[in-house]
Amino acid sequence: MSDLRIYLDGIGLCGPGMNSWQSSVAELAGAAPVILTQTVLPAAQALPPAERRRVGVPIKLSMAVGFEAVRHAGADAANLAVVFSSTGGDCDNCHAILETLASDDRQLSPTRFHNSVHNAPSGYWGIATGSRAPSTSLCALDATFGAALLEAATQALASGEPCLLLAYDTAYPDPLYALRPIPFPFGVAMLLRPQPSAASLACLDISLTEEALSICADPVLESLRSSVPAARSLPLLQLLARGENGRVVIDYLEHLDMAIKLTLLPRSAP
Repeated sequence: MSDLRIYLDGIGLCGPGMNSWQSSVAELAGAAPVILTQTVLPAAQALPPAERRRVGVPIKLSMAVGFEAVRHAGADAANLAVVFSSTGGDCDNCHAILETLASDDRQLSPTRFHNSVHNAPSGYWGIATGSRAPSTSLCALDATFGAALLEAATQALASGEPCLLLAYDTAYPDPLYALRPIPFPFGVAMLLRPQPSAASLACLDISLTEEALSICADPVLESLRSSVPAARSLPLLQLLARGENGRVVIDYLEHLDMAIKLTLLPRSAP
């Protein structure tokens, strides 16, 4: 694969002890201690009240990071193509459906069934933003972030238009948690453009590699990176938070991972 060059205009972040990108820069840069408290999810205020009452963690999480990235870039969410990527989707909803199917009364709630599909967050995003732009929903196990980055970069370069990347993961309750132990909800969003704009923070050059994966020097961040697929983005986010040029390698395919070279642009403040 030839290198893909893409430009980053805005970032959104929500995870344990990280309520937003802006409030987490010091921790990611190593200037403050990282404390993994429970992820705080804001209500999906952009949705009408009836829809807002029905949504679970993935919708709240994807909207929180998506709208932050859009605001950070000064963009219009209604005009953006979006790539949604998650390893498991709505894990709480999956657990509840399996409990119902294992019971004597196997009648599923229509709302639970409606929210069980993997592209449910994209539908609610369309309702919230009024967008008619294309959306793509991916599932990529531990390559949740890498697959989203590659897909969003490819779409932006092919269309000549910006594309919003949303990668997010939630946690299964027991007993599924024992098989897929993701400890915290975590989401990251990046607004990518095929050409630099006045809002661009950095240039990303993406290629495939067989080099060793990048890890986080901070053991707390490393535990998060290694246990949550969307948090494989953390080495890249740390470069941005520190305001440094650099190169990181993240999970993609077995025996073939993804290298990202980051070059800061004049608008380099996180």
